[in-house]
Amino acid sequence: QVQLVESGGGLVQPGGSLRLSCAMSGGIFGAYAMGWSRQAPGKQRELVARIIPGGSTQYADSVKGRFAISRDNAKNTVYLQMNSLKPEDTAVYHCNAVSPLHNYWGQGTQVTVSS
Repeated sequence: QVQLVESGGGLVQPGGSLRLSCAMSGGIFGAYAMGWSRQAPGKQRELVARIIPGGSTQYADSVKGRFAISRDNAKNTVYLQMNSLKPEDTAVYHCNAVSPLHNYWGQGTQVTVSS
């Protein structure tokens, strides 16, 4: 059974940076497209960034130029580097792993951007 465990969330001031990590176990990491989504209170979950096995990436317009997704297939881990954080980036960030047959989600990590 695939498990995803996120880490790296926390409280940061506007303009600050955080790096989120998501470690996968129980699956063939290199076979999955990996993504980060976020959900703020009272809002729908939105896709923030994704990276396919070949390394191509895509981002939500709201984070382009500020966030960067990367993956380390040797460590079964996907990262989300978040720079120039804004209060509107406050949300629970979830990692997910997608294959043609499966879609797994982690429990999420809270990111709060506030002074």
